[in-house]
Amino acid sequence: MSEATATATGQAAAETGLTKAFDPKAIEQGLYDRWDAAGYFAPSDGDGQPWVMIMPPPNLTGELHIGHALFVSLEDVMTRFHRMLGEPTLWLPGADHAGIAGQWVVEKELAAEGVTRHHLGRERFLERVWAYMERYRGRTREQLRLLGASCDWSRFLFTMDPGPSRAVRHVFKHLYDKGLIYRGERIISWCPRCMTALSDLEVIHREEQSALWHLAYPVEGSENGEVVIVATTRPETMLGDTGVAVHPEDARYAHLIGKTVRLPILDRQIPVVADEAVDPAFGTGAVKVTPAHDPNDFEIGRRHGLPMPLVMNLDGTMNEAAGPFASLTIADARRGVVERLEADGALVKVEPHTHSIGHCQRCDTVVQPLVSKQWFVKMAPLAKPAIAAANDGRLTFEPDRFKGVYLNWLENIHDWCISRQLWWGHRIPVWYCADCGETTVTTEETLTACPVCGGAVQQDPDVLDTWFSSGLWPFSTLGWPEQTEDLRRFYPGTMMETGYEIIFFWVARMVFFGLEIMGEVPFSTVYLHGMVRDAEGAKMSKTKGNVLDPTGIAEEYGADALRFALVTQGSPGNDMRLSLQRVEASRNFANKLWNATRFALRSIGEAKVELAADGPARPTGDLALADRWILSRLDAVTADATKLMTGHLYGEAGRQVQDFVWSELCDWYIEAAKVRGKGTAEERQTVAQTLAYTLERSLRLLHPYMPFITEALWQELPHVGESVMIAPWPVAGTRDAAAEEDFGVLIDLVRAIRNARAEASVEPARWIAADVFAAGRSAAFEAARRELGALARIDDALLHLHAGTPVAGEQALTVLAGDAAAVLPLAGMVDLDAERSRLRREVAEAEAERDRARGQLANERFMSRAPAQVVEVQRRRLATAEEQLEVLARRLDQLGG
Repeated sequence: MSEATATATGQAAAETGLTKAFDPKAIEQGLYDRWDAAGYFAPSDGDGQPWVMIMPPPNLTGELHIGHALFVSLEDVMTRFHRMLGEPTLWLPGADHAGIAGQWVVEKELAAEGVTRHHLGRERFLERVWAYMERYRGRTREQLRLLGASCDWSRFLFTMDPGPSRAVRHVFKHLYDKGLIYRGERIISWCPRCMTALSDLEVIHREEQSALWHLAYPVEGSENGEVVIVATTRPETMLGDTGVAVHPEDARYAHLIGKTVRLPILDRQIPVVADEAVDPAFGTGAVKVTPAHDPNDFEIGRRHGLPMPLVMNLDGTMNEAAGPFASLTIADARRGVVERLEADGALVKVEPHTHSIGHCQRCDTVVQPLVSKQWFVKMAPLAKPAIAAANDGRLTFEPDRFKGVYLNWLENIHDWCISRQLWWGHRIPVWYCADCGETTVTTEETLTACPVCGGAVQQDPDVLDTWFSSGLWPFSTLGWPEQTEDLRRFYPGTMMETGYEIIFFWVARMVFFGLEIMGEVPFSTVYLHGMVRDAEGAKMSKTKGNVLDPTGIAEEYGADALRFALVTQGSPGNDMRLSLQRVEASRNFANKLWNATRFALRSIGEAKVELAADGPARPTGDLALADRWILSRLDAVTADATKLMTGHLYGEAGRQVQDFVWSELCDWYIEAAKVRGKGTAEERQTVAQTLAYTLERSLRLLHPYMPFITEALWQELPHVGESVMIAPWPVAGTRDAAAEEDFGVLIDLVRAIRNARAEASVEPARWIAADVFAAGRSAAFEAARRELGALARIDDALLHLHAGTPVAGEQALTVLAGDAAAVLPLAGMVDLDAERSRLRREVAEAEAERDRARGQLANERFMSRAPAQVVEVQRRRLATAEEQLEVLARRLDQLGG
């Protein structure tokens, strides 16, 4: 666009004006579609270093919640900022299939219809899940668009799409071929409700009150009735005991090592083994060994070759190995076992006991440790380079304290159970031959025959942990395993923004997969946000009724208000509190911005605003003090906001821009500019140019936070370019220290005068007299006398400026502001006789209040019988009355008695 065209555009926009009432719905409607249609969300062409962020893919299992709104707002702020910096910017969106959660929501739908997935069969069930996901894929995109997410929709992917699915198979085979994926029997955490294995991270541990049962196991062949006492928090598992372990150096049990004890109820002989894992100082020093239902016992059992019988079914009932308790639920079996032990005299005692119990992260069912054949990833070799990347600075965290959290987990990591007994998800790409027993791992989606003997093959029925595919997201979304142009240009990425609660689930896995497959960390910076809590700091939940619906809030208050409240309320890594009052305050800020622009457009009027290459030109020439001050303050906030955003302090940057716009631009400059808006043509032109320059750049600073209103207002102001979204980020100029200091003192003096007027009960509309002593600022104050008079409501004919030190007169108030002062004659502010009479009445009332309180406090009967809080009330009444009398005395003294 040429300068002439840009000027014409700006003037025409100024003439159209804005509606008086700010309506967020009216301005947001249609803007997003215009941005998308114009291609602004795609990374620009060019050879510059791209800025890349992969969106954490939300689950397609329902409506977006307030946590989604937080990450969308934060990530869009980052994306729009870097786009305005001129960097080729890619924010790549997607959605996750959600594994257990995805299957569960569809199973609930089926249950409402009176059927189960097993009635449908795997194929028809998966068709049903796909239909559900397609329905919510569109809804999720709609909600993200409502919030203003400027991601590149042309690259949108779903974790179950063909490309990411192919990447999953390739990575699985790569790790399998290297010996990093294996199948074996291990103790895993099993959810009887979801009917699947869980990784350690999918188990939530809570301290709960339970009991510790002490059991007596008779020593076989003992002539004196010797027993070994063991303790357990899960008495039903004693049915699966295959040994008792003691420490090899524990003298108390040295004579029993190698002998057997008799297992109560089942009357089975089990050996006493010596194992250094036993703590002789804990309890009796002897522990029951249930290898199939406890991770520590499993290791002891492996070392000593103990049998590993499962006594539980996968649905949470007891199996045939549980003897008389077969088919009972775990809870019923526990009660039955305890009753039987007590009846047989094998229950020594029961103690109250608080301990940690694991629950399924998805459904909150108590998980059961049990031995199972599953697929695992060998983690130690993958964790080592991921640890090194954080230690050598290739991977940084914001805030830095999460580096220690990340390292601690990786340094103590266990092998990762990746198989899930579900139907929905990425099917494990392993095929078994029914004829020759060959196991084949392939990158192909299907295998029709055994590659060894040509026999029939059957695919492993399990699916992969959801986080396996999510861990590949930074490169699977860019086309890997194909060597695409996107992969070449956009990997590795720049930023990963996500919640601190999934640093283990997702962040660490993306890092070690990126290093293993691509040879580079997938991003250089990890920004972690906290949790959104309610106004009192409580976690939001439907049961508490304190959930805030982001879609409803955006529709009522506007997406800009919600975004601004979310981003400016938080700081990296910390939880934040959110209330509708805070969102309403952000909407009020948007309204302030709207009205400021309406004033600016009226002030610009027919003025010919000069345009530079990037927008309204910076005013030059003989500028007024207020103009110089606001331009310098704009430079200051531009520099500060840029530094803060570059340092990932997005909330503080937004707060500082808001403070500048609300307080300095609207409350001070615009009010001061109204004086010269009625002045000469040259003054009006300078005000128009200054307002256009300052407000247009302010809108650019605010655009990442409030994209809709800033676009709507920017289009009305004189501007250059098609959209504020692709306008350049403002660059700070050299600050005018003298103007900031002079006008800053003037503002402080106006505040002091306003406070004095309020204390003296001067009517707001009344014009007063003042002698202003400006010391070394007399020239600056003289040049700004009209602004000073208008802001403090001082009659110009009664405003006297002095260069010397203040001289206080009788019946006058003196206020100070830095090295300046104002002497305010009271005669011009109030009716002295009426004010004296009013103050004397207030003195009499305060004295009566003081005397009443003194009387009560001097009354011995009152003091001895009244409750402490009642006495304290009287003391406060006395203190308040005495303070009021001091203030009133000073006021009367100022008025001459």
